[in-house]
Amino acid sequence: MTKSRAIIGLADWLQTPAGRYLLEWEQGELDAAVVDVFGFHALQIGLPELDALRANRMPHRWLALDASTAAPQADAQRAAHALLRCDFDALPLDSRSLDLVVLPHSLETARDAHVALSEVERVLRPEGRVVIVGLNPASLWGLRQRLGHLRRALMPSSARPLYLPSEGEF
Repeated sequence: MTKSRAIIGLADWLQTPAGRYLLEWEQGELDAAVVDVFGFHALQIGLPELDALRANRMPHRWLALDASTAAPQADAQRAAHALLRCDFDALPLDSRSLDLVVLPHSLETARDAHVALSEVERVLRPEGRVVIVGLNPASLWGLRQRLGHLRRALMPSSARPLYLPSEGEF
C-alpha cells in the first residue's frame, strides 16, 4: 500500500493546514458554546487535540479517551482535566451524573454512534447539555470527500489521497 493510499487518522489529518484551520475555528465556537453552561461535572469524549472545556467554569472536568488513543502532552491547560481511559460505549460514570458532555468528532469515529449517544443520554442529568461537533456531509468538504471516494471506485489506480481522514464516517 502506498503512502497516499494508506489510512490517514484524524490525529494526523489535524496536523495538516486544513486540519489546523478546523481546530482553531472549532475551538472558538466551542469556547462560545460552553462558557455559560452551569453545573459541576463536565466530560469531553475524545479528540485530545481540542480543549472543548477550556472556557467552561465547572469545577470537575474530565477528558475521556479510548484506550488506543495516545495521551495528550501534559500542560497547564490539561492539568485542570482528569483523564479517563474507557470504552465510549460503556462510560464508567453514574447515571444522571453529568451536566455537560462534549463530543468533538467522537460520533464520526465511534464503533456505533447510536450506542455512544445512548450512553451519553444515560450519564447526562435531565437538565444537562450535549454539544456535538462533526463535519457536515453536505458541506463542500463533505462533497470533496465523496468525490474522492467516487474517484477511487472508478479509478482504483488513482494515487490521490482523500481530503478528509480516511478513517471514520465524515
